[in-house]
Amino acid sequence: MAVAERRTIITFGRLAMRELRLKAAREGAHGLQIMTIEQFAARLAGGFLLPIDKDRLREAIRVALPRADLGELEGIKELPGFVRAAVDTLSKAWLSGIDLQARRSEHPRIAAIANLEQAIIAELPANLLRPLDLVGKALERIDQAQAIFGDIEVHGLTELSPCWRNLLHAIGTPTPNGTPTAVRWVAGPRRVPDWLDGSVLGVQISAAQSPGVTCVSAATAYHESIEAIRWARELLASGRAKPQEVAIATAATAEYDDHLLALQADANLDIHFAQGVKAAASREGQVAAALADVLLRGLSQTRIRRLASVLSNHPGPFEALPQGWMRLLPAEAPLTSLEAWTNLINGLTPEDWPETNDQGEVLLDLIKLLGQGKDKAAEIGETLLTGLPLNVWRRALLLGPPASLELSLEDLRKDDAIDPSNAIVWAPASALAAAPRPYVYLLGLNSQRWPHVAFEDRLLSDHIVQMTELEPLPINLADTRDFETILATSAKEVVLSRARRDSEGRLLGRSALLQNHPEETYLRRNRIPHHAFSETDRLSARQAEFQSLPQAESAHTCWLNWHRYKDITPHDGLVRSEHPVIEKILARTQSASSLRLLLRNPLGFVWQYGLGLRHPRSGEDPLTLDALAMGDLVHESLEQALVALESDDGFAGAQEAEIAQAIAEAVSDVAGQWALTRPIPPRSVWQQTLEDARALGTIALTRREDSRLARAYAEVPFGGVESESQATFPWDETASVEIPDTGFRISGYIDRLDLSEDAKTARVKDYKTGRVPKVTASRPFILDGGKELQRCLYAYAVQATLGADTEIRASLHYLREDRDLPLEDPEGTLAELAGYLKFAKQNLTNGGCIIGAGSGEAYDDLAFALPANAANIYCKRKWDSALEFIGDAARVWEAE
Repeated sequence: MAVAERRTIITFGRLAMRELRLKAAREGAHGLQIMTIEQFAARLAGGFLLPIDKDRLREAIRVALPRADLGELEGIKELPGFVRAAVDTLSKAWLSGIDLQARRSEHPRIAAIANLEQAIIAELPANLLRPLDLVGKALERIDQAQAIFGDIEVHGLTELSPCWRNLLHAIGTPTPNGTPTAVRWVAGPRRVPDWLDGSVLGVQISAAQSPGVTCVSAATAYHESIEAIRWARELLASGRAKPQEVAIATAATAEYDDHLLALQADANLDIHFAQGVKAAASREGQVAAALADVLLRGLSQTRIRRLASVLSNHPGPFEALPQGWMRLLPAEAPLTSLEAWTNLINGLTPEDWPETNDQGEVLLDLIKLLGQGKDKAAEIGETLLTGLPLNVWRRALLLGPPASLELSLEDLRKDDAIDPSNAIVWAPASALAAAPRPYVYLLGLNSQRWPHVAFEDRLLSDHIVQMTELEPLPINLADTRDFETILATSAKEVVLSRARRDSEGRLLGRSALLQNHPEETYLRRNRIPHHAFSETDRLSARQAEFQSLPQAESAHTCWLNWHRYKDITPHDGLVRSEHPVIEKILARTQSASSLRLLLRNPLGFVWQYGLGLRHPRSGEDPLTLDALAMGDLVHESLEQALVALESDDGFAGAQEAEIAQAIAEAVSDVAGQWALTRPIPPRSVWQQTLEDARALGTIALTRREDSRLARAYAEVPFGGVESESQATFPWDETASVEIPDTGFRISGYIDRLDLSEDAKTARVKDYKTGRVPKVTASRPFILDGGKELQRCLYAYAVQATLGADTEIRASLHYLREDRDLPLEDPEGTLAELAGYLKFAKQNLTNGGCIIGAGSGEAYDDLAFALPANAANIYCKRKWDSALEFIGDAARVWEAE
């Protein structure tokens, strides 16, 4: 059996290597080696020598930077982008063949880079060499080239970095004592580099391909991606092409990676990402991203929940926590400090933990570890992560300092699991130029995107080392050459695509590379494609088919019903009479807030109490407190101050200085609790908010109208609600309170109740931190269209509990203007309110859970569940029909 003749092919990039190896396997080409020029030089140099790869270079720079003297670069070496810039500069210098040590006297900047190079080499293992050193070692064994490689061919390259050129020339030059090695530059239809003229290397040239070229314009980069997937799907479905014959490419893939990754899953197509997929798009990348989020932004319940979720099935400390432990965390507590977590965990008992598996110490140790922040990123990663997530974490830390972890994770890539030999390829243009395919779709042919604009190096500017020396083939020329190569090597079809606008809506120009292709097809974003790429795309294109689906029929009917002026439909909230959900929520014990919602927004009442719909609340710290939170702060402070004053010598005899001191202490205590349990604004805003609360609290407690009232109570419960306070109250708070002739039971808390010694005189106050409403003779502000119920309901609750002979005065106290608005006729107002409540109850019982006067208004928490811009469009459209359907229940909206 004949021995296979040894041959070697040098090519560019992993995609070209895999394609050539597949071809060699199919042809049975035994003895054929396929490698890159770096691997070629290392193989000839022998002795386990290797070129310095970028990952090892980053690691060495990170280690060497603290003790390297960088001269004029010393002040910026700790900045986040310096490691990346240093890697780029050194790579360019090495590939261009510049000897930094020999040229250090030319400029202080070159000396600084040379010092960094020395420090790096001292850190690297002895077997990792710079390109020039590797070439030097290889030239020492040049006589072994024929035995090691046999005949050599260079495939798929349009240029070769200067540092490697001497090696190819030396191998191709005949030697007196050695066997000559044939070296051929197989250019095909590609451009032949100028430095090959007159060389000993043989050049093989073939005619360029003549593919059909089509030029199209899409709306955006995302639309371009959709059109590319449609094109690929049509090629495969029609049988014109096989997956391994199809490629999609662009000059820089970053802008399109996320789009194509999402569309690939939707289209159910195998697409090989030649440049790798983003590590952040994988599970291990998400684990690293969640950890980085905690370390960079600090502790919070939201961030810890996310980290715990992705680490729950990951070997490590979080795995030891019992399943369901996150239910122990209060929903609205931000938990943004170690103190807050410590207080929460220490307050838990073993019975609170799932299955009484108390892991408080483990959880607290984890929080303390995470609380150390980004300065301990390496140690924290080693403790919490293992396997692939730990590998991603280590690589991210090599790219830059811990402060730039987010950017580093965004740049990291990992190999996908798809074999390009039977899949569509998504690749940079440079990779596709070395591994051509018959059918190609080129994206992003816009000005300043393809070709890119060439810029000076960030560390070695043009006035220090000329760009033509540092980068013989600048990026703009490389992009142009790749474009020409793809057109010359694609045998069947090439589609040239550009976006008309960017993601922010700005117009984009055509690339200069399209000047020979003036005619282009304008693709509309909402066009019906000839071939859909997914089920979603198909249903969008075939409206008749989509309309037959139950989901589409329901959505279409809903849309039509929303636009019917004269009818109230089920999509507006109409339900059958005496619906069991309606009956159940009407039978519950109500509050002033729920009755207000019932009167003004029947649909919102059913959503909130019948369906459990709630307004989503952010767990992050707000910039300022909203009106509701500000009211809570003032109310809690007043309650604590009033209880403290009553427990001393009594509130009635307290002096203004004592009241001010009590308010200050109460606000301070409440602020401390809020910092642990609720979101608070930034420090400066928070301090001003607390000052505002102290001022309002002082106004509230220093106003005294009746000297007969000797006893004061705060947050007084009634109707069966429980109080967290240890204070005593003047009645049995568990007693039921029912509004006469309505069937409604009510409960709640009275902000402040002042009583005389004999409990025959009572003063009921409800504190308000907002603006005082306009009160005139024509607008006396009694029920205010159903918005104001507290004075009436609280006055009735006090009278129902203390007795009918009690003299009661109920009012709203607006603290910012220190103005009191009393309710002049509590009994008459209650009778009026009872009538409105009966009408509202009957309306809801009849199935009328539809919009009301409060639907979609500024403070409607459930407005997000209504059609968009409901207050200005939908509510106005349905208003007349709603009034007619609701009937007498709408009368409350006109109440004074």
